[in-house]
Amino acid sequence: MTHLINAQENVVSEALDGFGLLQPNVRRLAGRNVVVRADQAVTEANRSTVPVALISGGGSGHEPAHAGYVADGMLAAAVAGEIFSSPSVDAVLDAIRAVTGDAGALLIVKSYTGDRLNFGLAAEIARSEGLDVEVVVVGEDAALGDSDSHAGRRGLAGTVYVHKIAGAAARSGAPLREVAELARAVAARVRTFGVGASDVEVPGAAAEGRLTEGEVELGLGIHGEAGIEKAAFTNAAALVDEVSDRLVRDLGDTNGAPCAVLLGNVGGTSVLEMGVLAREAYRALTERGVRVERFAQGPVMTSLSTRGFSLSVLPLEDGWLERLDEPTESLAWPGRAGTPAHTEPLPVPSEHEVQDLGDPDDDAAARINAVCTAILEAEGELTRLDQVVGDGDLGQALARGAKSWQREPVRGDAAAMLREWSTRIRRDVGGTSGPLYAVGLLAASEAVAEGKTWAEAFRAGVDAVMELGGAKPGEKTMVDALDPAADAASGGLSAAVEAARTGVERTRHETASKGRASYLGERVKGEPDPGAVAVVVWLEALQGAGR
Repeated sequence: MTHLINAQENVVSEALDGFGLLQPNVRRLAGRNVVVRADQAVTEANRSTVPVALISGGGSGHEPAHAGYVADGMLAAAVAGEIFSSPSVDAVLDAIRAVTGDAGALLIVKSYTGDRLNFGLAAEIARSEGLDVEVVVVGEDAALGDSDSHAGRRGLAGTVYVHKIAGAAARSGAPLREVAELARAVAARVRTFGVGASDVEVPGAAAEGRLTEGEVELGLGIHGEAGIEKAAFTNAAALVDEVSDRLVRDLGDTNGAPCAVLLGNVGGTSVLEMGVLAREAYRALTERGVRVERFAQGPVMTSLSTRGFSLSVLPLEDGWLERLDEPTESLAWPGRAGTPAHTEPLPVPSEHEVQDLGDPDDDAAARINAVCTAILEAEGELTRLDQVVGDGDLGQALARGAKSWQREPVRGDAAAMLREWSTRIRRDVGGTSGPLYAVGLLAASEAVAEGKTWAEAFRAGVDAVMELGGAKPGEKTMVDALDPAADAASGGLSAAVEAARTGVERTRHETASKGRASYLGERVKGEPDPGAVAVVVWLEALQGAGR
């Protein structure tokens, strides 16, 4: 498929520039993939008067989400990661600092591991700086229940209802706790079910070819991950009936409450087909007792050019309908319009400063360089493995961390270099890997600074990864290689490498219960976990560099 872009590495920033031309009052932070409402950018003069700021974001590829909702009555800022990869902690921090005044900020986060980690850590750091920040996690996927056998319900197109209702409340001057409570209530009530009729095609990556002619995928996520099952397509009416049955069953009894219904275009479905689907969705839901008070359709949260649709239902409580009906300048909100605007970018609120680096440690520098080289050489294989069991971004994510070091290597003592590399990864990698590697390196650097052995520092780093990520051995994650390697590290690098290799082999026989691979169940058995494979790659590089 031909993608109408300039260069893959610039597609996100250039698309955001385009949104700035189309969306009223929107400006991009200089050099950052963050867009903000210019009239809500915080200064010392207006800090006490700006209302509660709503901030959301996530991986790119879901346009018009999230930049399209940065508008009066919705979001104050949106943070864009790379395609299908959550933004970094520092990118989220830039957004928080840019628009958060005395009234505080609410982060609206879709329930994906990388988004929760990056937004969650950014919120903690912002609070430590004295900013009042609340976090609401949206997970409304009706295809997934509340079972512990996977990573939980995913955040889908219904998240836009949280943006709109909470955004209207914030504009009215409601305090942060009230806005957050309202957002959580909407998130708890809305349900969405997604359907795919084609494979996702990411620029620079080959399509998987999961679907054959005449097949659809039920329970599709927004990152191109597989649905819960495939089904034969007969016609639109039968498909929408199946979706409505599952959606209403998960929604439960609405008790005759008025409902808002949103039919979302996954990205590549024609306008003609969407008209047919709208007709069938209205019919199917009303036949099942859903009282449709508001009905809208459009490409509200897409998956690039994937053909398919999502159906969201929100039973409305008192005052919610009025919030939905309030005007907004957002061009992405179905049925609304705005005026063109384009201005110079705002300055970034803060800049990273390198701390005291101490005396250069040549051995540590050589080992870090060896790790970077090995990661870059393994990028293609890690990407291939991650396309099988995840979303295919692991190789590119780790390569960003390696390149960020190689572009501007730092010389100092081991603790300082580990601390600086943690900062680079936190800033540049994003996704799930970014915060996990960042926290691991940070903990290891602190241990080294305290005079602990490298084996003790390794153990400290692994413990920090497990605490932040919540993964345990046996859940088919990088921890399956990290934890045994840390246990064996007191016996030297050779023992650690061998233990990590054994851990990788063990992941072939496990079913994932964390991360995006958890949605695939038994289908990932026989495949190694890519994150665990990456651990072996850099451990082997460390071992080789010491010879």
